Amino acid sequence: MKYVIDTHTHTIASGHAYNTLLENIKEASENGIKVLAATDHGPKMPGAAHIFYFSNLKVLPREIYGVTLLKGCEANIIDFKGNLDIPDRVQKRLDIIIASLHDACSDPGSREENTEALIGAMKNSNVDIIGHCGNPSFPIYEEEVVKAAKEYNVLIEINNSSLPENGSRAGSIDNCRKIALLCKEHNVRITIGSDAHCCFQIGRFDEADKLLRDVDFPEELIMNTDNSKIIKYLKNKGKLADLKLD
Repeated sequence: MKYVIDTHTHTIASGHAYNTLLENIKEASENGIKVLAATDHGPKMPGAAHIFYFSNLKVLPREIYGVTLLKGCEANIIDFKGNLDIPDRVQKRLDIIIASLHDACSDPGSREENTEALIGAMKNSNVDIIGHCGNPSFPIYEEEVVKAAKEYNVLIEINNSSLPENGSRAGSIDNCRKIALLCKEHNVRITIGSDAHCCFQIGRFDEADKLLRDVDFPEELIMNTDNSKIIKYLKNKGKLADLKLD
C-alpha cells in the first residue's frame, strides 16, 4: 500500500528529537507524504515545550513545501481518568491530538487502570488518536479499548517505532498484532504513525506495513492511504474549518 499521511512526528521542541519543523516538512515533501501532523510531546514530558508553544501553532502556514500541515500535539495522559497535560482551551485550538501513556509522565497501573485511562481520554471529544497502545509497559484490556474507540470515534494508532526489535517500546509487536486483529474484527479505523524523532524516519512505515499485511488488514480502515481520509475525519469533528477538501 502507498501511504501519504504521517500522523505522529516530533521536532526539537519535544526535547529528545533531533530536527526542526521545517526539516521534517522538507523530508516529508521528498518522501511522498502529503499530510504531516506535527505532534510534539505535551509539557509534562521532561524537556518538552511550554504550553505557549502549542497555543501559538496558529502562526504556522497551513501548507509548506507542498505539504499540508496539521498543527497538533501528543498529549500525555496524566491520570487513570484520562486527563491530559494540555488545557481544554488549548486543546480546542489544535488540529489533531494524540493521547498517549508515557512512563516518564505517569506510573503504569494495573490492566484495569490503564484501560480506564485510555477510555477516559477517548471520552474527550478533542482527542483524535490513541497513541502506541500496544506498549507492554502499560498492559490493557485490548478489546475494551478497541470497542471504546469505535464508540467514541477515535482512531487507534499502529506505531511504527514500537515494532522493530530495537524500537522505542520493546515487546510491542504481539500486542499490536492483537490490536490490529481486533480493529479488523470490530471495523475500527486505524492510523499509522512513524513517531519520528529524526526527520529521516518520517513516512517510513515498513514494520507497520508488514504487520498489517500479515493480518490482511482492510485498506478502507487505514487512514493514511488517501489525503482526504484524515481531513474528512477531522472536519467531521469540527476541526480544520479553514481547509477545503479537493
